[in-house]
Amino acid sequence: MAVNVNNPCLFCEFLKNKKIAAENDLAFAIFDGFPVNLGHVLVIPKRHVANYFELTSAEVLAINGLLNKMKAEVEAKFHPDGYNIGVNVGADAGQSIFHVHVHLIPRYKGDVESPRGGVRGVIPSKRSY
Repeated sequence: MAVNVNNPCLFCEFLKNKKIAAENDLAFAIFDGFPVNLGHVLVIPKRHVANYFELTSAEVLAINGLLNKMKAEVEAKFHPDGYNIGVNVGADAGQSIFHVHVHLIPRYKGDVESPRGGVRGVIPSKRSY
């Protein structure tokens, strides 16, 4: 099956036409349009690049800076009990928009029956250990 290259790219268009929550020279942050939990944020490099491992070190630092900035904003507005941070790299890992985006997902007591294993839950049989 061919990989959807998202042409035009949703995030490139979003940067041009939509309200963003925060930005720096190399990246921007938005609240996810289909949030997993209240306060779910995406941090996205301004340069169109599909693979996280192809980011420059400056882009990684810019993304990390916005993760911290948005974490403080989410903390103040929504008071979560924890966070998951994640990136999908490639279609087989669940990537559906082929422009790097880092998820900052606030977690709340009781949002799942048992949060043990956290991001290990991407493969349900490996979640419990």
